[in-house]
Amino acid sequence: MRQGPSRWLLRLAAVAGMALSGPVAHATTSDISIEVSTFSGAYLAARVAEVDNDLDGAITFYKKALAFDPENQALQQSIMLALISQGRFDESLPYAEKLKTVAEVERFSRLALAIDGFRKEDYKAADAWLKLALESDLDALVSKVLSAWAKSGGGNSQGAVAMLDELAGPQWYGLFVSYNKALIADAAGLNDQADAAYQEATGDMASAGSSPETWLRATEAYARFLARTGDKAAALAMLDKGDEFASGRLPLVKLREKISRDEPVERLVATPSDGASELLFVLASALNRAGGESFVRLYLQYALALKPDSDVVLIQLAGLAEQQRNAEDAIALYRRIPDTSPLKRLSQLQLGLNLADLDRRDEAIAQLKSLVSENPDDMRGYLALGGVYSSKEDYASSAALYDKAVARIESHPQVMPADPRSSVNWNVYYQRGIAYERLKQWPKAEPNFRRAMELYPDQPQVLNYLGYSWIDMNINLEEGIELIRKAVELRPSDGYIVDSLGWAHYRLGQYEEAVRELERAVSLKPDDPVLNDHLGDAYWRAGRRLEATFQWSHARDMKPEPAVLAEVEKKLAEGLPPLDDKAMADTPSKTVLPAEESEPAHADQRTELAPQGDAAQVVPVSYKVSPGQSLWSIAADELGSGSRYIEILDLNPQLRGDPGRLMPGQELTLPGASR
Repeated sequence: MRQGPSRWLLRLAAVAGMALSGPVAHATTSDISIEVSTFSGAYLAARVAEVDNDLDGAITFYKKALAFDPENQALQQSIMLALISQGRFDESLPYAEKLKTVAEVERFSRLALAIDGFRKEDYKAADAWLKLALESDLDALVSKVLSAWAKSGGGNSQGAVAMLDELAGPQWYGLFVSYNKALIADAAGLNDQADAAYQEATGDMASAGSSPETWLRATEAYARFLARTGDKAAALAMLDKGDEFASGRLPLVKLREKISRDEPVERLVATPSDGASELLFVLASALNRAGGESFVRLYLQYALALKPDSDVVLIQLAGLAEQQRNAEDAIALYRRIPDTSPLKRLSQLQLGLNLADLDRRDEAIAQLKSLVSENPDDMRGYLALGGVYSSKEDYASSAALYDKAVARIESHPQVMPADPRSSVNWNVYYQRGIAYERLKQWPKAEPNFRRAMELYPDQPQVLNYLGYSWIDMNINLEEGIELIRKAVELRPSDGYIVDSLGWAHYRLGQYEEAVRELERAVSLKPDDPVLNDHLGDAYWRAGRRLEATFQWSHARDMKPEPAVLAEVEKKLAEGLPPLDDKAMADTPSKTVLPAEESEPAHADQRTELAPQGDAAQVVPVSYKVSPGQSLWSIAADELGSGSRYIEILDLNPQLRGDPGRLMPGQELTLPGASR
């Protein structure tokens, strides 16, 4: 239940104001040496590679399939999209040309051809490619704004601004249109119109919440404009506004330094190609939500084709590569970020974490040590390196490293900003506390947790860890559970923190309360074996032994860590031991749990599921079991949540002897629709 090293830096990315993605893992690469001799074999191999996010392998096999059916437009489309998504843009253009009149795919094929026109500065051709037969609201925004950039590139910037003035559409168009209007006017030297459009964009705080990257980019562009036009005070005030919205954002920090030193400041967007790239980047950022990664990656690669050295696009693509479990691609993208970029150091830190997750630990440590030495005041380096040590349970090295970090903070006041929450310093104390707690040196650990709370009083992770640690040691019980409750209030959809509250009730012998909270934790994070194991323990102590057995079986089937698996298998064989009288005498509550090891805190990982409403009167339905199914998977697929398996047990008493054993073809009764 600990965060891997890349997780530590995700918080650092938030400080940088950039959106990085989830955990890093090894790249998955299909064996492209496989020989295929049929269309179906090649197509199936391509689909498998694509599902595994191995786009190079997918392209290879799609091309082999296309050799069997050269006019197959569906295959041509798959190859084109895979080539663009993999950054092989020039190779995609022949396929885009073939698909330019196919309505179902023209939004992608004609966009690729238009981008090629921008790159060649053939703005008339680019504009022609942006005429679509079918278009959604998003397609219409892209085509109209890019047409305005093409018009500007053709020498008619005033006409381009007027075109955007007349662009009608949904309310969410507003920020994107005003921002691009400002950029076009700015690039053309139409300062009055640029100033008005920048004010409109940066004043749109309602859209800032839904499209934060777009608003922050507009803020940066406007500050640059104000500095270039001689209004230094207004430029710094605009950066203050950006800092209030996203404190510590690296591009704004670096820009402030340049403006304060009266150094020359260049435009954020200088050419039509830059402008087209910017539009695609901010749209991709706004669309970057769970489940839309493939589409976002496509738009980011379009943006990168227009501006190959764009640091913000490269950072986002690297984050997506991590999210899609491809650390090798992430490393390659981080290495492409220019040395002059304000995001260069962040990219090098993240690169080190990717090396660690590829088990290239010595390289990772060398990389991160050099970054710490290069800038000992940057606490992100200590956190990244400490995360690598912790990932291998080398807590002694972590503690020694964080000792150096704390010494640096406390001997250099400038390292501590006015608002400590805007820095990673609270996290240094927090991680130092964890390292000493894991080394079983609580007198050294506790002051660090308290200091982290002073710096960031409402940080849920700190509240959770300290509160649970107290309860685990049977000290400060009332204060401890209040800290955990506050953490749950601050992050109610975090299954791990909710689990801590349930497990705290368990440790205090409050089993009914434990069951309530642990059931909620499992509904939020159904695929975690430790949470399911905890719920099984609570069921057992609450006298619900059949449900406990099922929950432990489910935890076992999730392939937990060896130590957890051994405990679960022992409980499946023997159950939990009876509570002894001594433990009962030592507890402050009515009943005590046995002395068991548990983890004091949980990772900052959130999976939000819709809560299950109370069942109304339902009409049962019949269901036939398929191979490989369990009660949990049936409940998840048919009822919307695996934790509803209990309802299936209630309707099928024949399962109570062995709920973990189902046979293919077996008939079950399931809850039906509400009447």
